[in-house]
Amino acid sequence: MTTYRNPVLNADWSDPDVIRVGADFYLTASTFTKVPGLPILHSRDLVNWTIIGHAVTSGYDDVRPGCGVWAPSLRHHDGRFWIFYGDPDVGIHVVSAEDPRGPWTAPHVVKPGAGLIDPCPLWDDDGQAYLVHAWAKSRAGVNNRLTLHRMSPDAREVLDEGTLIIDADLLPGYRTLEGPKLYKRDGTYWIFAPAGGVEQGWQSVFRAHSIFGPYEDRIVLEQGGTDVNGPHQGGWVDTPSGEHWFMHFQDRGAYGRVVHLQPMAWEDGWPVMGADGEPVPGGRVPVPGGTPAEPATSDDFAGPGLGLQWSWQANPDPAWWELRDGTLRLACVPGPEDLRERPSVLGQRLPGDPCTVTTGLTLDGEGRAGLVVLGFTYAYVGLERTAGGTVLVCGDMEPVPVKDGTRVTVGARIGEGALVTFLADAGDGLREVGAPFQATQSRWVGAVVGLFAAGDGAGQAVFDAFTVDIER
Repeated sequence: MTTYRNPVLNADWSDPDVIRVGADFYLTASTFTKVPGLPILHSRDLVNWTIIGHAVTSGYDDVRPGCGVWAPSLRHHDGRFWIFYGDPDVGIHVVSAEDPRGPWTAPHVVKPGAGLIDPCPLWDDDGQAYLVHAWAKSRAGVNNRLTLHRMSPDAREVLDEGTLIIDADLLPGYRTLEGPKLYKRDGTYWIFAPAGGVEQGWQSVFRAHSIFGPYEDRIVLEQGGTDVNGPHQGGWVDTPSGEHWFMHFQDRGAYGRVVHLQPMAWEDGWPVMGADGEPVPGGRVPVPGGTPAEPATSDDFAGPGLGLQWSWQANPDPAWWELRDGTLRLACVPGPEDLRERPSVLGQRLPGDPCTVTTGLTLDGEGRAGLVVLGFTYAYVGLERTAGGTVLVCGDMEPVPVKDGTRVTVGARIGEGALVTFLADAGDGLREVGAPFQATQSRWVGAVVGLFAAGDGAGQAVFDAFTVDIER
């Protein structure tokens, strides 16, 4: 029997939602202000996943940690894929596509307003459409409650002022109820929603005979005696054979929000997740016969475009980068000195397992460039052109002179607990450089490992063979 171990997506796939269409499963996740956003992942067995595209290709022009695309819901209705997401500073948006690989429609605001988050639609059997959402206290002044709207079936607008269907302030022990996913099964309406906070909370479900309530609740998944803190929001999905599963995230700090898969059964009219309501470390693969796969990490820059694992910190300028002859060329463009504020950092999710990352780097002309690990704090190893020539730099270490135009291997070994040891080879073998660096999360996201080039525009960094070797 083929088995899996959790997490099935061991990197920062925050706020996942999952659906099945025929024999295919699709998943999307929050991306905040990263561009492109709303990744689309595909699987045939809920365990082996690949990235097949993105639903949002533009966003903010500047870096705004914690803003942008929050907690999406993915659905398939009337021959189209739909993703609803909240931008807490703008309102609830929707995009759709006939093919999950795209093209997707431009984001459309279904309901404008501050603090509107975590939306989820339901198209009912009678043709009526509904939209439920949560609230962000940082913008709206309230949270811990869910609001339901009637929605036009074409998802262009909400049709009423909204009805408060769950006020969790009235439920003993509840705080920060959020992330609702709305379903209907055998005539009963269900809302799956986490509460209690990302790091220490639990997963609840609510059921009612009318979509407007009243709803009764039950906690169906919590940490218990396991080491899976949270466990937080996700999506319920079935298999072609009629089995039921639940995918959710666990917050792992610098590694971000990794995704777990739980078996789910129905007992006495309620779902039971995991092992008697506690997360399982793994189990049998839901659909046998799948091909081993995982989201891409390494990139040989052979083109024709960047690998789908990459994202910029805000809207990119096409002049920033070029793929040529198996290399990535980044212009040393002006921008904030602080790399956390620079849109032109190209990054990808930090693997949740220990790994070694390496790439070749050549610096042509003036500027600085390198490989960075970035969260609330950051550090990098790279090259810098000074008045005295090119030097290898890493944190507080004494700069090492390098002949102009020399290709240098730079890298990082990311060990247990996301402790980073930077590496470099300037012709005398790959060795440790600089001081160890503790990777840190950023706002609502894990750390990223990335590439950058900075300067006055006169220089260019040439990267080749970005390789991620994961230890398992």
